[in-house]
Order: sequence, then structure tokens, then C-alpha cells
Amino acid sequence: MRQLGINLNHWYVVAQSKELGTQPLAVNLWHQPIVLYRDRTGTPIAVEDRCPHRQVKLSEGTVEGNNIACAYHGWQFAPDGSCAHVPYLEPQQKLPTCQLRQYPVQERDGFIWLFSGEAALADQVDPMGVPEWEHLNFIGSLTTIDVQAHYSFLIENLMDMYHGHLHGGAQVWANPVLVELAADETHVHAHYDAESYYRIDKIWSASQLVIPALRQLHPEPLDVYYYYPHWRSTLGDDFVIYCLFCPVSETHTRAYLLHFTSLERFPKLHKTPLAMRRFVKRAFTNSASFVLRRLVREDVLMLEQEQQAFEQHPTYRGPELNRALTAVQQLIGQQAEGSGGVGE
Repeated sequence: MRQLGINLNHWYVVAQSKELGTQPLAVNLWHQPIVLYRDRTGTPIAVEDRCPHRQVKLSEGTVEGNNIACAYHGWQFAPDGSCAHVPYLEPQQKLPTCQLRQYPVQERDGFIWLFSGEAALADQVDPMGVPEWEHLNFIGSLTTIDVQAHYSFLIENLMDMYHGHLHGGAQVWANPVLVELAADETHVHAHYDAESYYRIDKIWSASQLVIPALRQLHPEPLDVYYYYPHWRSTLGDDFVIYCLFCPVSETHTRAYLLHFTSLERFPKLHKTPLAMRRFVKRAFTNSASFVLRRLVREDVLMLEQEQQAFEQHPTYRGPELNRALTAVQQLIGQQAEGSGGVGE
């Protein structure tokens, strides 16, 4: 389990849209160095991060129109990966026929999504999507996760609603009880009866983040989903949380953690001018990021200890009492096997 590859025939998130500006951006998805850049129209392009001339990184170069130019000798490569220009090409010489691998890529909901499997399958699979990103009735906060551990440790942590003891006062819910579990070859859904510390129904509700005395436990359904390879959860009608994965290697995982607070309980909000609603969304974006960063720090500490323990005792298998995690492990195994060896 802790050494399984990923099924590359899915869309993975490799960057935020705002991270990809006018310069090339180096990313790495499961041992594949990839360079992202934008063409003249701003459309993202993804090719392998390797100049076939001298094997140096194209991400060290520059963008020239629709092409990416190598920093070493200035060779340029077109969006389809073909060699488009060599500055010192002599009249009797032809452009080299070397070809970079091109990756299907799309920009959606504030992120750059990349398909690194069989390109012909890209149109048959949809990215997970984050509709709340642009929706005016949801206030979003975001942080990154960078952990030196296999991705299975992180997804198990996200599906495990029983580790709230770790987070103390930063925990959003309490007293979860697993009451329903559904799973197939593409997803796991765990439904918990739980209680929430927060109720978002007053204009001053956000103050509960910093004034614990204002929090009052009340029953709320808690649902967590592993839509391979990403994660989503909902707590009642007030909160939606995502974790968008970019596994780097067997011992390194990157991901984006997103938290959305719903404003649906404020009916008068719909009568407010759009300009004001956009202002409110911008003003409160990332208002919960300090809480997310604390949660991530605490979880990363545990996950890296799990990875280190596995490396020291790779044959040890501890007892697992959470049925949701057993289902997650089965799904990871099925996806790795179903990839036909891709990513392993």
C-alpha cells in the first residue's frame, strides 16, 4: 500500500492559476518533471521539463510568443512539443525532429488541471471541479500541503474523522459516529452523525473563529468522499472542504486544501448588488487560512512520523478499526491495479 503508484489516467491539480504567470513554472507529478507556461492568449501549455538538446530543464528558460525557449542555447519548442527554432541553424540544416511529450491541461475553478496518463483517454474523464471557487455565496480559504509521505497516508488522514483529539480547539466538528459507508471502484463515501461547533446564520458568525466562547455544539451531518484521486467533505449546509492531490513520489505528496463557508443562510444577500457581493467575497477570502495552516502543521507532523515508521518497519501492519480507511485502502489498490501498471 505505501509503495503503490497512482493511476495517471485522472486529472490532477499541479498549480493554482495565479501561480502560472508570464514565466515557465516547474511542477512534478509522480516522477514526471513537467513545465507549464502560457501562450500568447494566456492558455496554459504543459510539456516535459527537458530540453532534448542537452537535457537541461526548460523551466529555467523563457516564454517566446507561443513557444518555450531553453536557457542554455535558446532552442524553442512549440506547444505541441516539436522543435520550432534554433537560433544558429545554418541554411543547409533542418530543424531537429526531437519531440517533447505534451500533456493535456486545462484551467478550471482557479487551478491548473493536468492529465498525465494516456492522452487519448483525457476526454473520457472529467476533472473533479470546484464550483464554489467562483460562486458568490461561498467564501473560500486555501493552503497548501507539502508532506514527506506517501499519498495514502494523507487520504487516510482526511477520511479519518476520529483524530480530532489532535487538533484541540481548531477542530470544526465533534463526536462523529460512522453510520453509513458506500464504496465502488471510483469512490468511497462515509456518512457520520456529528456535531458542529459553528453555525453560520448571523452577520457576526465569523467571530466564532477567534472567540471560542461563541461556539455552541449542535447536530450536523458530516459526509466525506474520496473521489479518486481527490477528496471532498461537507459539514451540514455551512462548510465544504476539498483536498486536491498532486502526488510527487512514493515519499512526497503535495496537495491544495480548500475550505468554503456557505452564505446560503442569508436570504437577503441575494438582493444585494453584485458589486457588493463580489467585494464581500474578496474581502473575506482566506479569512480561515490561519486555522487551515494550523491543522496542516499538526497533520503533517503525524503523517511524516507514519512514513518514517513504515520505512523502519515496512512489514508491520497495525490494527485498523475504522471501516472507512479499509475501504480507502481497497480503492487505492484497485486504481493502481486498474491503471495497467501506469504510475507504478
